[in-house]
Amino acid sequence: MTIHHREHFLNEIAEQLGRPRRTEVEPPVYSVQPQDRVLAGARADELVDVLEKQCEVIHTNLEKATVETLPEVLRKVLNAYGVRSVVAAGGPRNQVSGMDEFYDRLSGEGYEVRVWDEQEGRSNVEFAERAGAGIVFSDLTLAESGTVALFNDRFNGRSISLLPETFIAIVPKSTLVPRMTQAGRLIHAEESKGNPVSSCVSFVTGPSNSADIEMNLIVGVHGPVKATYIVVDDM
Repeated sequence: MTIHHREHFLNEIAEQLGRPRRTEVEPPVYSVQPQDRVLAGARADELVDVLEKQCEVIHTNLEKATVETLPEVLRKVLNAYGVRSVVAAGGPRNQVSGMDEFYDRLSGEGYEVRVWDEQEGRSNVEFAERAGAGIVFSDLTLAESGTVALFNDRFNGRSISLLPETFIAIVPKSTLVPRMTQAGRLIHAEESKGNPVSSCVSFVTGPSNSADIEMNLIVGVHGPVKATYIVVDDM
């Protein structure tokens, strides 16, 4: 359909509806919005409790830490999974959280460690394919569903959370929101301010789960088999 024909077609529809042609979209105003009442007014600690309960449902381990104890807790998680190779997100948060030093120590102890570097190109993905664990920072965390939102960028390739057998998310408590409602609004608000969030936002809810028509649950078909969230109190 050409532009001319499209315009004529739409004008005809508007005429049949007995109103002028609309050229702008007006978001509807709903009389009832129950999504805003879910966990309304919940404090950060209460959202952590909600997240912890939901993690039991989605087969995800949850640990708690401070910035000081984060390396110790992370090492405990790696040991529990028997992981000796790690691909991790890069960027300034590694310096703030002490992860740079932690990864250096792991390398010195014989672990295979790759911090995502866009200059390395395809080799990042190839390493992630054989890595035992992928470690990322959550940018937004949805307490109700146990979902971490990852703003994939040059520091945080999608392969980190998709390809390794084990998925580990470092969750700053400050990133917790009640549910998708608030996450969507925060992302929209940043975009409206002219602050592009990411061309790819990944919402990850625990390990990969699939079920056939007989409702047989199969874990790990489309992603990690195991998952751990580490909630960091003062990050």
